[in-house]
Amino acid sequence: MSDATPLIEAPKRRPGRLVAIIVVIVVVLAAIGIGVALSNRGEAGAGTTTVKIGVVGASDPYWKTFVDAAAEEDITVDLVDYSNYEQPNPALTDGELDLNQFQHIVYLAQYDVASGADLVPIGSTAIYPLPLYSQEYTEPSDFQKGDTVAVPDDASNLARSLLVLQSNGLIVLKDGGSIFSGVNDIDEAKSTVEVTTIAADLAATSLPDFAGAIINNDYATKAGLSPDDVVAQDDPSDPAALPYVNVFAARADDADNPTYQKLVEIYQDTKAVTDGVVENSGDTAVTLKVPVADLESSLEETKELVEQNG
Repeated sequence: MSDATPLIEAPKRRPGRLVAIIVVIVVVLAAIGIGVALSNRGEAGAGTTTVKIGVVGASDPYWKTFVDAAAEEDITVDLVDYSNYEQPNPALTDGELDLNQFQHIVYLAQYDVASGADLVPIGSTAIYPLPLYSQEYTEPSDFQKGDTVAVPDDASNLARSLLVLQSNGLIVLKDGGSIFSGVNDIDEAKSTVEVTTIAADLAATSLPDFAGAIINNDYATKAGLSPDDVVAQDDPSDPAALPYVNVFAARADDADNPTYQKLVEIYQDTKAVTDGVVENSGDTAVTLKVPVADLESSLEETKELVEQNG
């Protein structure tokens, strides 16, 4: 036997078998990854635990409270902040957002009808009385004939503003007024003040230019206006105020998404959130839980009215 002859033959390399083993490992790892992803998606319905919500005023402190509360339920909330009311609905319609929360039912109905979209309310948040501010007067009766009051120029808030002015004796609307009233419906001869329209986000900074202005709560708070400056407002306890309840909105196909419904529940039932909403509004907001069926009915009724008055 030659010393060059090995006593034990070295194992032969089998490239095909090695490749097969690697393929099996890769498939197993991929399966594990898919399993983890599906586990993370879990009950989310929409396929993710990260939810993008469009808002106007993401810096309001209660939103951080809400985001933290959602995180405790394994839901990551990504707030997308917008500077005005015209942006969040198109973004939701186009799929850039999962939800938005900034509007009342009237505004949503008008958007749906005008755009042909199918956004729906999935939960109520609060109703914000629409206030009339003035740096000159403290009572509606203080306004003089010929004074000018500015109101938001978007259709839903314009009509509501006119109803506030009428209920406080400052103008008279032909036929009593409705959620579709416009400046052309004002009976000027019987009214005390003149009305001019202005972009909602400019009303607060323009207040010194007018005897008074109807200013949405978000913008009034940001401008540092005090509740002491409120001259008049509408009554949130009136059943007729339901169309002005603010809501979380979603695309119709996502209305039953359990993660989105959970977020509504977190918002409504977390005391630190609701207390923050009220505090942020200068103690004017009224938080409430309205049955979703009532919100849906109000939306459909309002959309019918919008179409009839279109």
